[in-house]
Amino acid sequence: MMLPSAELSAASNGGGANGLPTLPDFMGRKSKYVRMDDVLPPEQEGEDDGGVRVRERQSSRRYVFACSVFASLNSVLLGYDVGVMSGCILFIQRDLHINEVQQEVLVGCLSFISLLGSLAGGRTSDAIGRKWTIGLAAVVFQAGAAVMTFAPSFRVLMIGRLLAGIGIGFGVMIAPVYIAEISPAASRGSFTSFPEIFINLGILLGYISNYAFSGLPDHINWRVMLAVGILPSVSIAFALLVIPESPRWLVMQGRADEARAVLLKVTDTDDEAKERLAEIEAAAATSAGGKYGEKTVWQELSRPSPVIARMLVTGLGIQCFQQITGIDALVYYSPTIFRDAGITGESRLLAATVAVGFFKTAFIALAIVLIDRVGRKPLLYVSTAGMTVCLAALSAALFMLARGWVPRGAGVAVAILTVCGDVAFFSVGIGPICWVVSSEIFPLRLRAQAAALGAVANRVTSGAVAMSFLSVCRAISVAGAFAAFAVVSALSVVFVHKFVPETSGKTLEQIELLFGGGDRQGELELGDVEQLVRKG
Repeated sequence: MMLPSAELSAASNGGGANGLPTLPDFMGRKSKYVRMDDVLPPEQEGEDDGGVRVRERQSSRRYVFACSVFASLNSVLLGYDVGVMSGCILFIQRDLHINEVQQEVLVGCLSFISLLGSLAGGRTSDAIGRKWTIGLAAVVFQAGAAVMTFAPSFRVLMIGRLLAGIGIGFGVMIAPVYIAEISPAASRGSFTSFPEIFINLGILLGYISNYAFSGLPDHINWRVMLAVGILPSVSIAFALLVIPESPRWLVMQGRADEARAVLLKVTDTDDEAKERLAEIEAAAATSAGGKYGEKTVWQELSRPSPVIARMLVTGLGIQCFQQITGIDALVYYSPTIFRDAGITGESRLLAATVAVGFFKTAFIALAIVLIDRVGRKPLLYVSTAGMTVCLAALSAALFMLARGWVPRGAGVAVAILTVCGDVAFFSVGIGPICWVVSSEIFPLRLRAQAAALGAVANRVTSGAVAMSFLSVCRAISVAGAFAAFAVVSALSVVFVHKFVPETSGKTLEQIELLFGGGDRQGELELGDVEQLVRKG
């Protein structure tokens, strides 16, 4: 099914398929892209085939939805680990008698360790497939979580952390790639956001686990909290029996018949499946031959062409900005931040973190609804600008509280409100869109390993923030640390404006062409893209 340009849609009736005007783009501009729902006029849909077409569309979308959910289960593990460790660390410190440096290493090392899994995941997913890499991630994480649960010392705890981090690295890299490769263009953004909502769900579950088990003795409570994290990974075994392999990976392996069988399940019609298979085979043929065939993937990534370089700037840049705006500092150390704001008592601190987790999860659900309707870039603008305001307000509130310039009650209220606001703006934009963009902008030949590089960039910056936060706060105060995060967040608004194109509504093969239109600042009208595809 070819997507018409927005110009064609506007010329037909001035609006969408349902007679309503198309959604406006950011700052009042008309959206250049249309949704798949708007492709056919109303009279051609519905019952003219006895409802068959509608039923097929619903069936295929339900199938992709189910595959996206199962592929995202590993993301619950990452989120749970992040959330639960914010409370566990309070009890581990007392039970194992670890110092502040060991706390920072224990909390922050997961991000650095996970980059090993992400780096290996790119090559592994090309070798054994996307599906089985998801299974491998679950097995490695289970081993690490079991070791941490029974760790008698800090050293053994770190060994378990190493294994868990590698498993998380595999999972966080492969899920967006897999989902992007099986999803239709019109709903790819929503489905590829699923790993992020599962991360947020995991964080919320981790916070709830902290609160629920905090009353147990110190030598038991943190072990129970960590052991609960094993449960989501067990369900991965069932998921592997349900989800298919990525059709794009199957084509790369020369298994076109199997790829076509998968495409028939994830598309609405046989014709659409044939058309998508033809596009994938053409992209795979380009990857295998010509100038690309003379280079390995890593040679091409280390000495990129101008087009690939632009993709790398966008993909790696948005991954870094997602983390250096301080989101992991808020999540890992929210009890510390709230304590600095004046909240006392462990139960109150942990209850406040549950509110943070709730806001994070609720607003990622909103992002899933909006990401394919409004587009990637408008949500990124709202997200990064909102985070900048919240971080600046949090910094100001903590600064005034420390000097006694505002009543403690008012300062605490502002701190809670701004922390919840920051995670809400994060979740509605750069949180999920970071993974969506980095999984859809690279060509097939590079996608898995370029996405792995993006995950590495994300984990490195996350680890740097998590491991240095307490030291930075000691050097320049908590208020100073969040003032620095606010400055970085302001820079992320500029980055989005200059380097991130709108990719909503395009096939993965069409998105490659966005970065070749340098004379039009990297953005092509969808109709122009179609013409190039036909000529190619």
